[in-house]
Amino acid sequence: MAKTQMPPRTTATSDSGAWTGWIIFASLMLGVVGSINIIQGLVALSRDDYFLVQSGNDLLLFDFVAWGWVLIVWGCLQVAAAVGLNMGMGWSRWLAIGIASIGIVIQMLFLSAYPIWSAMIIALDVIVVYALTARWAEARAGL
Repeated sequence: MAKTQMPPRTTATSDSGAWTGWIIFASLMLGVVGSINIIQGLVALSRDDYFLVQSGNDLLLFDFVAWGWVLIVWGCLQVAAAVGLNMGMGWSRWLAIGIASIGIVIQMLFLSAYPIWSAMIIALDVIVVYALTARWAEARAGL
């Protein structure tokens, strides 16, 4: 009897499966935060008193209508990056890294107004950046 050789395994390793989970987590977090930003933007368009800041602590650079539109556009970019990450698109990785990095800076501006919310979003953005920068090739193989 002749021995036949088994073809090399082409499936992703269990390590890449773990990193795939990180990428999926990152995409879910971007999608959730993006959806919240879209809702906040819509509320800011409809209610002028939504963003309450004490006088002298103005964090908003625009009026409420402009800030509402900024939040809506920002949320749509986050949702688009999340969808792209779930589909394994390379462009979405760079978009998501940029969005999360800028989001960290933006949330630092809101620390005095919303400290707990800002701290949670900063932590999630750091996790998203980590998940998208560490071992991307292995994770993409598993997507």
